[in-house]
Amino acid sequence: MKPRQRIIELFSTFIQLADDLFERWVTDFLLQRSIQQALNQIPEVNQAQSSEHFWVLYWYRFWQANPESLATGHLSAYLQEACYWVAQRVMLQLTSKQYKLSDCFQIAIATLPFVLKGYNPSQGASLKTYASIVFGNKLRDALRQQGEANSRTDWGLLRKLSQKQLVESLEAAGFSESAIANYRLAWTCFKTFCAPTETPGTRQLSAPNRAMWANITQLYNTQRLRQVPPIESQATPENLERWLKDCAKQARAYLYPAITSLNINKSESGAGEILDDLPAETEASGLTDLILQEELQERQTQQTQINTVLKASLEKLDSQMQTLLHLYYAQKLTQQQIAAQLEVKQYTVSRRLSSAKEKLLLALAKWSQETLHISLTSPAVRDMSLLLEEWLQERLASESSKDGYQ
Repeated sequence: MKPRQRIIELFSTFIQLADDLFERWVTDFLLQRSIQQALNQIPEVNQAQSSEHFWVLYWYRFWQANPESLATGHLSAYLQEACYWVAQRVMLQLTSKQYKLSDCFQIAIATLPFVLKGYNPSQGASLKTYASIVFGNKLRDALRQQGEANSRTDWGLLRKLSQKQLVESLEAAGFSESAIANYRLAWTCFKTFCAPTETPGTRQLSAPNRAMWANITQLYNTQRLRQVPPIESQATPENLERWLKDCAKQARAYLYPAITSLNINKSESGAGEILDDLPAETEASGLTDLILQEELQERQTQQTQINTVLKASLEKLDSQMQTLLHLYYAQKLTQQQIAAQLEVKQYTVSRRLSSAKEKLLLALAKWSQETLHISLTSPAVRDMSLLLEEWLQERLASESSKDGYQ
């Protein structure tokens, strides 16, 4: 994959895959015009304004002000590479061949709203690093859930459902209160006779046989008059089977929704994309630019200070911890490979790596508390851990061709 260099490319181009491999970068002309206009609005582009970090912050602040603006599209374009590499790593870990790289990429990029909602630029970590973690977690979770759905028959799924999930799925599909009452009672009667307790075969639960349908129908017609309000019409086995299959269909759609990405066609004809519906109001005032520049400068100053603190803390670690960090982050070895090279157990490597990172995190937390006056809440510590991970990757990766530490 050829890296994108120009600011316009970073915020207006998208990955196109062919045969499940990267093929080329495709330009979205609406976004291209938008970023070009934004560049033109700044009379004199200085070094800060021409930097990637400035424009990430620029579009992120626009997104905060209006999540429905083209800023969403610009940030989606910017995070294409991060999403691609996450999808590729997750693909390599899958034992099933059911999902392709394109599937994983689409699932991950569709979680962009979660990325933008959770990101906090004031904590120091870059958007790419934060997005990579969220993309990976969301993708693995989606694949796990989809695998769970695919492994169950309709009857197995109905057995697993809670009443709350059933009702919510029917409400989301627009069913009336009376229809939901019918379906809920049918589902309750089904569970009474078909699967009174959990068994190893619940996932592949078969459809009720004729005798079971007769029992379910009898129970339904007995209980219907005891509902509030009473259900007037009697049901037949055919009615109940149709209703229950509909329940399963709506539950699958609700619990395991299809993934929709920003940059896919809205129709089979391919006439336009979802991005086309985003309003193009991205004009910023001179005051906004000035505030962004000041914020960027403040972040850069903090980053320099953080680098100094972590570099000094890294040098204070014993040689064994420094070696482990170098092997893991600079040479990109797995814990198993490190264990084999050092002739120790894998859990020993894991424990020592965790201990080394804890020492660095403690130093960063102490500095943040004393210098930035940050309270060490759980979210703050999480953001510091993310910042530390990014620093280790960048710092030690840059030294991968050198011996020792500077």
